[in-house]
Amino acid sequence: MNNPLLDTSGLPRFADITPDHVLPALTEIIARHREHLDTILAGSQEARFDNIVAPVEEMEHELSRVWSPVNHLQTVLGSPAWREAYNAVLPMLTEYGSELSQNARLQAAYAKVDAALPEGSSASRKSALQHALREFRLGGVDLEEKAKARFREIMRELAAIQAKFDHNVLDSADAWQLGIDDIAELDGLPECALNRARQAAIQADRDGWLLKLDHPTHDVVMKHAVNRALRENFYHAWVTRASDQAADTSFDNSDNLQHILRLRQEAANLLGFATYADYSLATKMASSADEVIGFIRELAERTRPAAEKELAELRELAGMAIEPWDLAFWLEKLKQRKFSISNEVLRQYFPANQVIGGLFDLARTLYGVTFAIDESVASWDPESRYYEVFSETGELIGSFYTDLFARSGKRTGAWVDDCVNRKNLDGKVTLPIGFLVCNFSPPGDGKQALLTHDDVVTLFHEFGHMLHHLLTRVDYPSISGINGVPWDAVELPSQFMENFAWNFKVLEACSEHAQSGERLPRALFDKLLASRHTGAALSMLRQLEFGLFDFRLHNESGRDADIDVLGLLAEVRAEVSLIEPPAYNRFPHGFTHIFAGGYAAGYYSYKWAEVLAADAFAAFEEAGIFDRATADRFRREILEIGGSRDFMEAYVAFRGRRPKLDAILRQSGIAVT
Repeated sequence: MNNPLLDTSGLPRFADITPDHVLPALTEIIARHREHLDTILAGSQEARFDNIVAPVEEMEHELSRVWSPVNHLQTVLGSPAWREAYNAVLPMLTEYGSELSQNARLQAAYAKVDAALPEGSSASRKSALQHALREFRLGGVDLEEKAKARFREIMRELAAIQAKFDHNVLDSADAWQLGIDDIAELDGLPECALNRARQAAIQADRDGWLLKLDHPTHDVVMKHAVNRALRENFYHAWVTRASDQAADTSFDNSDNLQHILRLRQEAANLLGFATYADYSLATKMASSADEVIGFIRELAERTRPAAEKELAELRELAGMAIEPWDLAFWLEKLKQRKFSISNEVLRQYFPANQVIGGLFDLARTLYGVTFAIDESVASWDPESRYYEVFSETGELIGSFYTDLFARSGKRTGAWVDDCVNRKNLDGKVTLPIGFLVCNFSPPGDGKQALLTHDDVVTLFHEFGHMLHHLLTRVDYPSISGINGVPWDAVELPSQFMENFAWNFKVLEACSEHAQSGERLPRALFDKLLASRHTGAALSMLRQLEFGLFDFRLHNESGRDADIDVLGLLAEVRAEVSLIEPPAYNRFPHGFTHIFAGGYAAGYYSYKWAEVLAADAFAAFEEAGIFDRATADRFRREILEIGGSRDFMEAYVAFRGRRPKLDAILRQSGIAVT
């Protein structure tokens, strides 16, 4: 096959794929699918699941397989050519998606299939139909032609401008760097960070040290730099990315975020929703804006007293007022003073490969799955890896790629994405494949990569998403794995997995000191566990601040006038936050989760799902956290079901009751009254 993107017979051919393949591949596959859909709808046979729904699922699965490598590569490679290729086909792909969701003939065929579905049909079939019929409604199938055309235009504009928003944040960060000539200015930074900065300076053909605005460098500076002016410098650079306050204002997202909000509101109005928040809730567990806002405010109210105590303790330790660029530094100092523990000390115990091995051991204990690396599989970067996953009986059930280390041009953060979704439409199973991406500090020359405990928690989190993708038993791609799961439940498996990163037996298996080779000592773990709640309430308030800001933003913005985004954020901070940021803070301009990702009017989902996760983990604590019967029930009722059933019903089937708020408070060290 001439175009490797169109070869969907196996793994993506990363060694062969180039940006030049993208436009021809997407053009051909979409044209082919349009023609095939016309043939399906022109058929005279009775509308049945197998001759209407199954072939559409097949086409969407094939399109996803062509598109997923493109979407992945433009996020992990600092390549202008890949970005250009991605942006070139985004309008075409968006237009085709809108075209499908607004196809009245296809919607009518699905409705006929649904009405005639035989008694005894599987829950998966029923759910696939119901999800599709909902997507038709939310895609504007019932609109008049003029409104349909406008809705499609809005979707095209949104896709382009959201991509631009994301790229601006990345480019703004990449454009910033700080040269240091006197090593005294870097006092407190660990050796690994100094080595990275020295290598960056050498590559830039300059003396001294060169600090860049990637996540690992920002994180280590904020936690460890004794030089307060350096911390504030980094803080300023980070919170002004892609804004009018950045050193380089050519990437300013001020107009983009307003444009995104106006377009979202207009789209919601076209579909009959009062606000974009209402539109967003149509696919979530939460039933109303009042329920979401009430949930956030109740959790904030119950958290605030503990956060006030934490802040008072930090002020006493620092002997001064705590500014935003002081918070992480003094929290680290507080851990060292109270518990004699430091992330940098812990880092020596967590070589990346050892952590991965311990994580795999945990998955085997809980779910009976095993993992094997296949070094023969080509990928996009020398540090990426490919793993196959096997059931207890040795049957291959899926696979995934990892890309764990930060590099220039790579999108910041950590995420899991699908490469291939599980499918079984014709008796032949296509197994799920995923991408697991992080941005840990890369290994130095000839050295192994070492993770902080925070990194370990992040890896466990993303691995929870990956298990959700891999362990699905649903045959229809549209509702397999993470697909079809309410957005405010998607984070349950990931946040649930984080809890295991606080268990001694698990961490012991994940550890091997970089010099001595010894396992994590129990005494050091006890200090780590005792420090778990340090700053937990302040962290909770921070996330609730983001969630309330996001939801109010999408619940109060209009389509005809710009909303005062910074003014609204100031209101939210006055209600929720305890630390006032400086006037130059432009947090919204870099808030890619809601302006470029899938969390618009849904950032509250992290805390909503964390309630579920804490309550679910409590069931493991009650039975024994490695209890196989409890793990089997969690796998069966949560991880395997995809979007095939009501998620709250599934949760009750696992837990025996609805979730309680108390578990997340106890887990965060906050008194339950």
